[in-house]
Amino acid sequence: MSRHRKPAVATFLLVCAAGLAHGKTAVKEDILRLLGIEPSEQSRDYVQNKQQFQLHTLLTEQRHPQTMDLSRSIAGDTTAGLQELFAVDRDVAATMNAVADDPARLAKLQDASQAMQDALKNGHRVYFYGTGSTGRLAETLESGLWRPFWARLARDGKIWRKVQKAYPGIQDRVRGEITGGDRALVSSLEGFEDLQLIGKLQLHDNGIGKDDVVFAVTEGGETSAVIGTAKEGAVVNGNDPDKTWFVYNNPDEVLLPFVRSREVIEHPGITKLMLATGPQSITGSTRMQATTTSLYALGVTMEDAIHALLKPVLSKRELAALGFDGNATIASRLHDFATLQQTIAATAPRLAAWTDRESSTYAAGHRTTYLAQRALMAVFVDVTERSPTFRLAPLDRANATERKSWIQVWTPAADAGAAWDALLHRPFHGLDPALYAKPFDTQIEDPWLHAAAQRSLANAGAEQQWLYDLSFSADNLRRSGPGEGDHGAMILLGNESPRIGEQWLRTFAEQGAVPVVVHVGNAPLSADALDALHRQLPQLAVFDFTMPFAHDPLQVSQTLGLKMLLNAHSTGIMAKLGRVVGNTMTAVQPSNLKLYGRATFLIQSHVNAVLSSAKWKQAHGETPPLTYAQANAVLFDAIGKRSGNPALTGSPEVELAIVRILESLRLQRAISWDAAAALLRERKLDPYLAGYDD
Repeated sequence: MSRHRKPAVATFLLVCAAGLAHGKTAVKEDILRLLGIEPSEQSRDYVQNKQQFQLHTLLTEQRHPQTMDLSRSIAGDTTAGLQELFAVDRDVAATMNAVADDPARLAKLQDASQAMQDALKNGHRVYFYGTGSTGRLAETLESGLWRPFWARLARDGKIWRKVQKAYPGIQDRVRGEITGGDRALVSSLEGFEDLQLIGKLQLHDNGIGKDDVVFAVTEGGETSAVIGTAKEGAVVNGNDPDKTWFVYNNPDEVLLPFVRSREVIEHPGITKLMLATGPQSITGSTRMQATTTSLYALGVTMEDAIHALLKPVLSKRELAALGFDGNATIASRLHDFATLQQTIAATAPRLAAWTDRESSTYAAGHRTTYLAQRALMAVFVDVTERSPTFRLAPLDRANATERKSWIQVWTPAADAGAAWDALLHRPFHGLDPALYAKPFDTQIEDPWLHAAAQRSLANAGAEQQWLYDLSFSADNLRRSGPGEGDHGAMILLGNESPRIGEQWLRTFAEQGAVPVVVHVGNAPLSADALDALHRQLPQLAVFDFTMPFAHDPLQVSQTLGLKMLLNAHSTGIMAKLGRVVGNTMTAVQPSNLKLYGRATFLIQSHVNAVLSSAKWKQAHGETPPLTYAQANAVLFDAIGKRSGNPALTGSPEVELAIVRILESLRLQRAISWDAAAALLRERKLDPYLAGYDD
């Protein structure tokens, strides 16, 4: 089977599953003996004792047939590659329509809206919690949608007085939390995701109590930290299913074999919202369609709850001025997503020009700076999610002596503290070791998780905010200002004017950087404002994307539209730069139990696709497929050998393992890790594997 054909998911799995059946044959000893590898203790433990984290059977971990050839198609035609990525978003539209048209599924979202209303009316809170992408989703619901809405509303003193009289302090009653606290927005904290304990502890750390409503959101439906939150939410609320919700993106039948998932799905005190769309456009990258689905569904549900709360308080004219449509329902808003998807998909030819600009910036060894104000959360989320997905250096610390990150994010703010306020619209929340240290020390039995959690706790405190400066300030300009050939992108949302960043744009242009303006809103940018900018900066490129929704009070549609554009843009860049093979994230950095499994499966599946090809068989005869245990042993050996070896640090473990296995089998002698790295530097994985295509 060619790696770039479009097999059914079941067929693809059969190639890999065949390897699992050979675990006790002589091949197991032969391949590892050929490579000179003895499975490490951690590898043996993972294969034998961590089956509950070997998640390659999940629908979200399969390859999507629409993007099987993404890395090659986008290399030749950026527009065509972006169109492939946008086409997968039709799966989200299908799910939204299916929920809207199914009375039982729609009723759950209506009940969720009512649960929010009941809590907020009675002075209680709504708590969204997630890990990784869904943790950023949770914080987007609070800091990107909820708090900015009330801030805009508060500008009208008359309306604000009415709202505060009816619901005092309502602006502070929604809380979005990511596993590991706000520091984890920058980059993941190893070990936390795999602990139900931390979800439980963070719920109490945030003061969530009886009659508060908990939404535990996990793309895969198996994330331990989120499951811990859901289970503890049920305990706190006396198993009242109206108070604890579990939101996920895989079908129940593929989750039930996993004990921790089954405990939640079958829990009578937890209401389940299953929002599966299918495989992701990049295999396993649930920042794409899975997170889009959950963010949109929960966003329009929250919008519905706010509308219901404000109806008795404000006049129809006041509600309309805020953007509410008196005829809108959750069902109609879910149906709206199809129009949003079609609008975004139509941008591919224009978006391609920006994608080409930014990708050529990195290819030439230069960097990008994003500037955003209202769009800050959406931009920050997309940039920080590029790091684990495509193995980029995370955002540089303010005290870094060497710039490693390709990207930085700035906002018009005077200093680091003001920039965090602009992002979060509330104080930064770190994990206090006094609350977590003892439970971590006494309640984590697994030695690897225990060590990882202790290391991460030391980097999760409130002091972390001062290590990252997102401000457009003199200090940041001095430390990491633009240079000739760098790329600057000012991102505008809604009715923001480009004049908010005039000084920033001029600064970039004066230093020889190439600035652009990107706008997403329900009306085009002012022609007068653009003319004024072009008079100052004739070379300025403007990418203006209009969303078709006038009634978007929380800016759910505009925010989701921007998210989808940024997701496709950043994924397209990484695919063009060789950080994607086909539609698989072979540059993934294994940093938790789930990612160990994903990396293992990527090694196994790519190797077995080559071994089963006609070209390989003609040249080398029948070769038994690689087993999961073999792939895992090679992975952990690569992780160990890569650490501290400068010759290997530029090559991801998955890619090193694939090349070393195939070259050693081809030559029938082991090549070294250094030789595998040298081959990758010369050819990169995608063209290397192309040599084995039928």
